[in-house]
Amino acid sequence: MAKAAEIVREACIKHGAFEVTNIGVDIDFNDLVLQETGNIFKLPLDKKISAIAKDAGFSVAHAERYTTVLPWKETFTFMYNHNSKNETQVIDVVDSLLGQEFQQTGLVYQKYCDAMNDLTKVLLELLAISLGVDRKHYQSFFEDAVSMMRCNFYPPCSANLSGALGNGPHCDPISLTLLLQDQVGGLEVFADNKWLAVPPKPNTFVINIGDTFMALTNGLYKSCLHRDFVSNKVERKSLTFFVSPRGDKTVSPPDELLGKEESRKYPDYKWNELYQFTQKTRRVDAHTLDSFVAWRSSSDASN
Repeated sequence: MAKAAEIVREACIKHGAFEVTNIGVDIDFNDLVLQETGNIFKLPLDKKISAIAKDAGFSVAHAERYTTVLPWKETFTFMYNHNSKNETQVIDVVDSLLGQEFQQTGLVYQKYCDAMNDLTKVLLELLAISLGVDRKHYQSFFEDAVSMMRCNFYPPCSANLSGALGNGPHCDPISLTLLLQDQVGGLEVFADNKWLAVPPKPNTFVINIGDTFMALTNGLYKSCLHRDFVSNKVERKSLTFFVSPRGDKTVSPPDELLGKEESRKYPDYKWNELYQFTQKTRRVDAHTLDSFVAWRSSSDASN
């Protein structure tokens, strides 16, 4: 654990991304989840349109929040409550969106999200150790987390001669991103002042630090700047599990990270404030958190 914490600390200070392999999620099951994901994106358009709800269901490149340069992808999204007593919460939401004929899909996603919940607990303890704070600090903070599960589908782009972006350069506003890629690849991370490909590996998850966890470390750990390319020949699929605190939780670093001479990099805020900012005011990019802090400061001044 100490060696892993050392590796994670170096990566998170440098660029905010690392990989975990063989963490107890069966490789065949990961393949099954990706297969189910491919199946739901083959549904007819009218079925997809009927499966759109607040913070859930299908979206075509989040087109409602863009005016130009649309991402080249479709998504299927739903929420996951880490502290829920409802052991069929994912099954229920998939049933409400797609109907009972997709019960198998709901079962698969339920098992996957439960596994991501377990992985999140391990990662939060590892991150706490790497930061030198109480090893249960972040587990406690996120014990009632409400995270977002997003299935991504990138169709092949026949016009892709120099590389079409599925997602442009951005940092995730959430706390942690747990990413499972298929074997097509396309993810790039900005590190050492250049874009580096993160090729898929069997039974491996890519973990990205997001803006909110950066704030929880007072800026010590870097929010990962990344982008995604699509293939011009084959479809690409990925699964992103976005870990976020409960919406009314105050985002503030632990005292152990604030030395006597250490100034605060970011003011306290509630996660829901940042989330609403990304939905209503500014779409995510490489500077979302700084933009949010400036916007919030100007709003407070005007009031």
